[in-house]
Amino acid sequence: MLKKPAHTQVPLHDIIARRWSPRAFDPARPVSREQVTALLEAARWAPSCFGDQPWRFIVWDQNRDRASWDQAFDCLVEFNQQWVKHAPVLVSVLADSLFTGNGKPNRWGPYDTGAASENLCLQAVALGLAAHQMGGFDADKLRRTFSIPEQFQCMAMIAVGYQAEPDTLSGEIKESELAARSRRPLEQTCFDGTWGAPLTAG
Repeated sequence: MLKKPAHTQVPLHDIIARRWSPRAFDPARPVSREQVTALLEAARWAPSCFGDQPWRFIVWDQNRDRASWDQAFDCLVEFNQQWVKHAPVLVSVLADSLFTGNGKPNRWGPYDTGAASENLCLQAVALGLAAHQMGGFDADKLRRTFSIPEQFQCMAMIAVGYQAEPDTLSGEIKESELAARSRRPLEQTCFDGTWGAPLTAG
C-alpha cells in the first residue's frame, strides 16, 4: 500500500505521522462491527467542554445495509462519489449546537466534535484502516434523508475501509493520491508569545 508519512521537524508518534487521507479503498475487504465499534469508542473518549460530548455519528455499512449506505452515498457530491463507491463504511459527523444540561448555545460543539473525529481517524490507523474526511456533501439532503434534528450541524462525512493500490484510481484523483503531502512551515501558523512572531523549533 502507498505510504505517505509526515516529514516533521521533530519525531512524532507513528500513528500521527502515518495518518493521511487516501481515496483508494478495497471494496473486497469489509470492516468488521468490532472495528467500527473501536472507531466510535475512540471518538467517545475525546475531550469536550464540560464533558458534554456534543458529537453524534451515523454509520452506514454497505455489507450490512446496502440500501441505507446508498442513501448516504447519494448525499455526496459527484467528485467524492467517484472514489467513495469502494469504501465499505460511511460515517456522518454531527455537532450538537446546544448544551445537553441547560439547552444554551454551545459554541464549542464543532471544536469538540472535530477532536472526536480525529480520535476516530487515528484509531483507524491503529487498526490498519484508512479514513478520509469530506466536506463535499449535501447537508440539507442528509438531514432530510436521515431525519437529523435541526440543532445538530452536519459537519463532515468520513469514508472508512482498507486501503487499495493507487492504480485502482484514475485521472486527477489518482494524481492527488500519488502527490507528495505538504504543510505550511510551523513558523507560518504557530506564533511565539504574540501574533505574527514565528515560533521556531529548538
